[in-house]
Amino acid sequence: MASKRLPVLFLDDIVLLPGMVVQIELDEAAQAAVDAARTSSGSELLIAPRLEDRYASHGVVASVRQVGKSRGGSPAAMLRTAVRAKIGSGVTGPGAALWVEAEPVAVDAPTAHVRELAAEYKQLVVSVLQRREAWQVIDSVSAIDDPGDLADTAGWAPYLANDRKRELLETPDVEARLRLLIDWTRDFLAESEVSDKIETDVRESVEKRNREYLLREQLKAIRKELGEGDAAGTDDYRTRVEAAELPDAVREAALREVDKLEKAGDQNPEAGWIRTWLDTVLDLPWAARTTDNTDLEAARAVLDADHHGLAEVKERIVEYLGVRARREERGLTTVGGRGSGAVILLAGPPGVGKTSLGESVARTLGRKFVRVALGGVRDEAEIRGHRRTYVGALPGRIVRAIKEAGSMNPVVLLDEVDKVGSDYRGDPAAALLEVLDPAQNHTFRDHYLDLDLDLSDVLFIATANVLDTIPQALFDRMELISIDGYTENDKVAIARDFLLPRQLERAALSADEVTVTEEALREVAANYTREAGVRSFERLLAKAFRKVALRELPATVGADDLKDLIGRPRFMPESSERTAVPGVATGLAVTGMGGDVLYIEASLLPGDKGGLSVTGQLGDVMKESAQIALSYVRAHADELGISPEQLDHPIHLHVPAGAVPKDGPSAGVTMTTALVSLLLGRNVRAEVGMTGEVSLTGRVLPIGGVKQKLLAAQRAGLTEVYLPQRNEPDLDDVPTDVLAALTVHIVSDVREILASALESVSPGVVTTAA
Repeated sequence: MASKRLPVLFLDDIVLLPGMVVQIELDEAAQAAVDAARTSSGSELLIAPRLEDRYASHGVVASVRQVGKSRGGSPAAMLRTAVRAKIGSGVTGPGAALWVEAEPVAVDAPTAHVRELAAEYKQLVVSVLQRREAWQVIDSVSAIDDPGDLADTAGWAPYLANDRKRELLETPDVEARLRLLIDWTRDFLAESEVSDKIETDVRESVEKRNREYLLREQLKAIRKELGEGDAAGTDDYRTRVEAAELPDAVREAALREVDKLEKAGDQNPEAGWIRTWLDTVLDLPWAARTTDNTDLEAARAVLDADHHGLAEVKERIVEYLGVRARREERGLTTVGGRGSGAVILLAGPPGVGKTSLGESVARTLGRKFVRVALGGVRDEAEIRGHRRTYVGALPGRIVRAIKEAGSMNPVVLLDEVDKVGSDYRGDPAAALLEVLDPAQNHTFRDHYLDLDLDLSDVLFIATANVLDTIPQALFDRMELISIDGYTENDKVAIARDFLLPRQLERAALSADEVTVTEEALREVAANYTREAGVRSFERLLAKAFRKVALRELPATVGADDLKDLIGRPRFMPESSERTAVPGVATGLAVTGMGGDVLYIEASLLPGDKGGLSVTGQLGDVMKESAQIALSYVRAHADELGISPEQLDHPIHLHVPAGAVPKDGPSAGVTMTTALVSLLLGRNVRAEVGMTGEVSLTGRVLPIGGVKQKLLAAQRAGLTEVYLPQRNEPDLDDVPTDVLAALTVHIVSDVREILASALESVSPGVVTTAA
């Protein structure tokens, strides 16, 4: 077909296809194009879409049928589109319109395959129109025989976006257009079916809810007239309570609440509280209990497999199992009475295995295990629960632990009982008294439940780092088992048997790929960690394995490799360096992290007014110890060979690491020794450590934490330790390898320490006192 010179009009919001009759409003550009068409081109012009991304390459030749005004009163023109045309180059023409060369697109005669596609598309279009009930349009579409004309009816399709209509305009081939339309129409029908199904489901659901609401209201009215009064499905609660295995007292209380619920209306706020309370009561395992494994040999095997050492703890658990088995044999273990409940307190520094030991106990017994973290708890309601009258009330942690365990005889680990606080909300430690007292906990009453709960068959295990912060009344109800820490040999054995396999697995390594020598483990235990437990030890192993995993495997980690893997040793023996001058003595102390070595320094200051100043963030007890030590030295100056003039000078007593608070009744002998060392000018022997409180008469008073202090002395490289005489029985708890490495001197008077702890005076050396 010959090309034509036609004015062109680009439309922004519409895409026209052949065979369409539309009305367009005339702006300045449209008016110029229509005027040019009517005066110079036989009323023909080219209409093309102008979308956001680009101009179209094709347009449609349209004729101007009528020019007038729209219903809104603005100028408008009625256009009828005819054939496609490819837009050529711009040309000049009369008027203000833009003129282009338009080449009409020739249409081939339809083939049989094209007619098959047209028939398939016609069926799809009829389906769409039937969904919209557009019966007149169906008749019009059904009367179209030409496949090209049928495809161009898509210009009226509201479900096709303008960019798709432009694609149809730019696709002259009828077969290609029909294929596109068939795919698009199928997708639209599929989406419509899903949308209609969702709409139908929503409508049916709303209708069902409305119908059920109406029926419930009618049923409520009928029951109200009959005097039966069940308005909110409380028959279900009554059935559940009657079917549940509940103690008689609990069943009676639950049925009373069901009666209240039946009498309460939907608008009564108590209805929600009652339902929540009933759900909580019914969820508790009132009749569920696990059967204890009383095989003592199997129990020992489990405990030995899970933990190294800890002989006293393991023996205590085996004793509990043995007594439990005997009670069962004689029929003495009764439910709801004073059972064999026991409360064990595992006290020791972090990292010694207190929490994991609780898990092992549960596994040994075959019981459920639940951990209750008490650190930072300050609200009494956390233990006893809230009153039901409070909004958001919940049972206490003990009841929730029983519910979580699903058994009335679990192992409940009360973790960090020493960190329980108190404030205006009550004292949680006081609330624990009833929980942990074997003589009372068979009738424990939670504020939320307000029912007696039998806890006598629960095995409570509490853990603590320090004992000083545990209230005495609470401490009195627990059986103390101290886990003071591990020796170097213990740490090596734990690392070899437990830590290495676990960290190898976490680093995706195997024992065949990485081997750690005994010397390397011993070096880490001796010079890289200075702790009672093994947490730092395990962290260092993890660090080493992460680096080894990036190297060539298999690999062997020896003592010489540690510097490259985990850095330089962090702890080296420093006693000889610290005590190289007079006035420094080595003491032994116990902190929340276990035993530790404490260096106490004394110095004479210029002046003649005397006096004592102490630094190092000391507590009141240690300040009193310093004053007692100075008083003892003043009272026995002649006996000790100290010049009275020296005591006229001010004395400064300092305990390094001032950022760490320090207090406790065990530094008296160390302070006395440091003062005498300073005033005599004789160094304290570097290998010596000491602990004990001193009286004004020089008596060495007993202290606590002997095992932890001797472990700390061994770790620090000391070889001699002075202990109070009354602490001699505590040596039975100290491991034999520690006692073999230390020479322990039992003393009753501080003079015994002063006589042997100070270095001897070499011939020709004159002391300060002289």
